[in-house]
Amino acid sequence: MSPHYLSRDRQVELAQIAQSIATPGKGILAADEHAAIIESRFSPMDIQNNEENRRYYRQMLFRTKECSQYLSGIILCHETFYHKTDDDDIPFPRLLNEMGIMPGITVDRGLIILGGTDNETTTQDGLEERCREYKKNGAQFAKWRALIKIGPTCPSQLAINENASKLARYASICQQCGLVPIVEPEVSLEATVYKALSDHHVYLEGTLLKPNIVTPGVNCVKTYTIEQIAEATVIAFRRTVPTAVPGIMFLSGGHNEENSTAYLNAINRVQLYKPWVLSFSYGRALQTSVLRAWKGNKNNSEQARKEFLRLTKQNGLASLGQYEISA
Repeated sequence: MSPHYLSRDRQVELAQIAQSIATPGKGILAADEHAAIIESRFSPMDIQNNEENRRYYRQMLFRTKECSQYLSGIILCHETFYHKTDDDDIPFPRLLNEMGIMPGITVDRGLIILGGTDNETTTQDGLEERCREYKKNGAQFAKWRALIKIGPTCPSQLAINENASKLARYASICQQCGLVPIVEPEVSLEATVYKALSDHHVYLEGTLLKPNIVTPGVNCVKTYTIEQIAEATVIAFRRTVPTAVPGIMFLSGGHNEENSTAYLNAINRVQLYKPWVLSFSYGRALQTSVLRAWKGNKNNSEQARKEFLRLTKQNGLASLGQYEISA
């Protein structure tokens, strides 16, 4: 890393934040669903999707006792980032910081069609001013999602290069503003992404990677065991992810709660050298049972918190390879 891009103090700050998030036995809650996405979570449970319900639901999660034993960070969306507690008017980022959980923020503005492709997408921009504002208000890390379309003619090299370049530019801007960037390429294109990060002089010790687990495609007819999938995942990242990266925080990628935990547990039991912390950055896999218990009724909050604590604990154990499936 050329010293004129980031000061030594900034590098130390970023590395400390990244290492704190990548604490063994802890992971990230992705609570950054915007209103349209959370509708798909609330609707099956007959929960009304309004701002107060969204605020109360996140407050209920964030105030779960003991969850800080298993969570090192929580990613917020813009709306939630500026919400406050209802009894003592504490901004959510401050609440999390006081609990020992680092608040993060999703900074992309959604997807747009990339011209000259078969309806492939790239991510909207307009970043530095927002990053500085989020940092000033307590954010310590950020997330930017790049979606890669898979099909007969996709992904094109244009889409791969464009999304890798935008991820790298986002990472560079975040670091200049004091935020640790989580790099989320959505599908495993790590070699291209890390080439772009190098081109943009991104300080890898102050980054985290959020990829999918390496699982068979939807049209694959062959069945693989959890252990085979875990080994394939570790091998893929050993061949592409630099050892300077402190942590790989897997997204659940549509897997249910049980499989998300089982995959993570098996990954951490693979008997190969793994130079990074391998943990979780789950959304649905930490919330489906919670929503089923809560049902939008404040009287169910305690039971919902118990479900949330159960899920964070089992994934914290899985991130150490210590989760045992009960008979």
